[in-house]
Amino acid sequence: MLEKFYPKRIADSSYVIDYDKLYKEGYRGIIFDIDNTLVEHGADADQRAIDLIARLKKIGFQVCLISNNKEERVSRFNKEINVKFIHNAQKPARKNFIKATKIMGTTIDTTVFIGDQLFTDVFGANRVGMMTYFVKPIGPKEEIQIVLKRKLERIVLFYYRRDKRRGKLVRH
Repeated sequence: MLEKFYPKRIADSSYVIDYDKLYKEGYRGIIFDIDNTLVEHGADADQRAIDLIARLKKIGFQVCLISNNKEERVSRFNKEINVKFIHNAQKPARKNFIKATKIMGTTIDTTVFIGDQLFTDVFGANRVGMMTYFVKPIGPKEEIQIVLKRKLERIVLFYYRRDKRRGKLVRH
């Protein structure tokens, strides 16, 4: 039952993922959540985020941002990186994960979603069959509803790690 919340892969940060390897594996699109995935909650794009997106474009990736935030927040973050984005995405609804692939000209099978929340980011991307990366949140500042979800995430991650140790998870 909890498997629908399991990420396909886990990384300490969006900044340590081997994107060259993902490209060699056939992935061509990267969808990112913003808050606590690329920057601390509410922050503008910093030099690290700007450099990462530039590097991904150089490798050959299409990049799209999906956020449940309002347009002003996503536009402000996107000002320096200039990629396609979807605001008010209503994650974990399927619609905007699919829309992002269409915007980028990729498919579900050639796109990776990277986010810091299991119940919106990973669950939403899993619902459409997309490759998912779960990353540790960048900063401690979070809204109260997210703080509560983090407690539930710890339970899911406990079972994820247990199932992985037992060889019950398919390798991706």
